[in-house]
Amino acid sequence: MEGDSYCLECKKATEIVVDNMSGDTICTDCGLVLEAWNIQGTIEWRTFSDDNNNNSSHRDPNRVGKAENPLLNYANLITHISNNPKPSDASKSTTVLPLKRLHDHDPDRVLIRRLKIIADMGDRLALPQTIEHRAGEIYKFVEEHKICRARKLNAVLAACLSIACRESKQSRTLKEFTTVVPNGVREKEISKAVDLISKRLEVQMGSAQAAEYVKRFCSYLGIMKSKKTVQAVHEAVDKAEELDIRRNPKSVLAAIIYMIIQVSDDKKSLGDISIAAEVAESSIKKSYKDLYPYASRIIPNWFANEEDINNKLCDPSTCHI
Repeated sequence: MEGDSYCLECKKATEIVVDNMSGDTICTDCGLVLEAWNIQGTIEWRTFSDDNNNNSSHRDPNRVGKAENPLLNYANLITHISNNPKPSDASKSTTVLPLKRLHDHDPDRVLIRRLKIIADMGDRLALPQTIEHRAGEIYKFVEEHKICRARKLNAVLAACLSIACRESKQSRTLKEFTTVVPNGVREKEISKAVDLISKRLEVQMGSAQAAEYVKRFCSYLGIMKSKKTVQAVHEAVDKAEELDIRRNPKSVLAAIIYMIIQVSDDKKSLGDISIAAEVAESSIKKSYKDLYPYASRIIPNWFANEEDINNKLCDPSTCHI
């Protein structure tokens, strides 16, 4: 931006220029900075690509800023200013404390703190933001309808996140939630909160499917680099769902992983799989016994042929796994 002004160095009216990047007003004759840090009061502009225009970009007269959170009521977010410009030491306690109490009981401020707890748990469980946002929506519903008033707050927040995970087919175990929830909460407390909330939401929770745990359990076992092994586990789990195996999905998955490991080059013990899947070895053995007769049916033939399966898999009727 250019114009005329009086330069103290040139001692005359001279042409000046305003550098919008630095905010400096500069004399074009001698280079003297006439005014530093000039604040521009015009509207901010945002540049972005326009898919409907052949031009590379165009200007949109909107101020840059963080997107509003639809869960918050921005009409209630107000700034409180004290009418005492210079409070004395004696009046500081009476001026500051009431405002603090007001902020602590502001519904939106309370909601923000609780959404932050959900976000922290989600980050520690490596969940996407879409699930964290859905958990926030569920919690707001819980608050508005006064559900779980007698339950521990952190158990309720973990339950909201658990339901959001289940809806997105990215389930986490209750034990995993107990490791990330603040101040420690038992699995039973989270489970009861899940039941209460799901009934009011009219969500058919059902049981988590084994396929939802494949990537995480394989990651815990350190076999994710073997893409063929992971793919074989995925396909075996899908085929096992066609069978009438009435076992816990996690124990079924653990048994399938054990079967795949036996016919592959990856070597993991039953104890390693038990720890990764959070399932007792005895439960894995029972699921393995149920699945063994269908081994050649569920294990992909591109991964292992029937001869390898018969030779390498341990027959539970003749050996102890």
